[in-house]
Amino acid sequence: MVEWTQRCGVCRCYLDEEDLFCVNCGTESPWSHGQTERLDNEADHYSFDCKSCGASMSYDASSQALRCPFCGSTRMERQATVRSVKPDGVIPFSIDRHRAEGVLRNWLRTGFWTPSDAARASRVGEITAVYVPYWIFEAETDTRWTADSSPPPPGSRGDWYPLGGSHQSRYRGILVAGSSILSLQETDAIAPFDLSDAVQSQEVDLKNAIYEQFRVPRKLARPVARGAIEELERAACARKVPNRSRNIRVNVRISSMRGYPMLLPVWILAYRYKKEVHRVLINGQTGKIAGTSPFSYAKLSVLVMIVLVFLAVVFAIAMLSNM
Repeated sequence: MVEWTQRCGVCRCYLDEEDLFCVNCGTESPWSHGQTERLDNEADHYSFDCKSCGASMSYDASSQALRCPFCGSTRMERQATVRSVKPDGVIPFSIDRHRAEGVLRNWLRTGFWTPSDAARASRVGEITAVYVPYWIFEAETDTRWTADSSPPPPGSRGDWYPLGGSHQSRYRGILVAGSSILSLQETDAIAPFDLSDAVQSQEVDLKNAIYEQFRVPRKLARPVARGAIEELERAACARKVPNRSRNIRVNVRISSMRGYPMLLPVWILAYRYKKEVHRVLINGQTGKIAGTSPFSYAKLSVLVMIVLVFLAVVFAIAMLSNM
């Protein structure tokens, strides 16, 4: 990881060079010169922007087809070489192409609403290994909370009684996508990643790999990470309230917050079922899968018929019992 030299003098959160004020507590930043992010400007790598979905890809054009792995478009426009954020670490792929296809077909077999022949009849088309950029955040929290709990102690009036307390924690591995394409929902769907497997970027052959450039700067990723931490703190405090709870309020103080860039492995697959084209994402480290699948209206029809028959039988029994 990159060692940062500037921290807020009040809350000790780490600062970016463009910060005039600490984004955590509002204290004026002491930044004057320097930079917090290493920049990569490799001459033998090229940058391409997809004109269909907006993805910004970096890879060796001599060994890869000019096709966007996110949307499949060939409308790739070469951009001038620019300096981009260099990742502090990369998690290598543990799932190879053959196993990724197996994960897909097994997933199609197990879906309740998926057609029974989906695994057999689907044709796997584009399948691409992509290193996707993420910001990895960590922070310490000191939270004060209040809530109402029920039932109240014996002899008390009313149905609720107030409680309060404190909770301290340290969070690591909060993921915020640095990609302009993958949504927060897609990120959550294929998480988690084991960050302990990360290696230095020079240990992975990125020159012959496809990876998306960082499109989301750290200063925009930090509020997202802060919101995620506050939600985790709210859930942790709710678990401290016995029995039922309501009106849970938390005041979260975040300190020592920092984020560092990392590339995470994702398989992007496109497959065709009859006339439908679907895209799925597979965690290249664990094999966790998420995406769209065909819907079986035949199964829905059978379920509706079963429900109607059941209701008819119940109605017939009720009529007979009233005779």
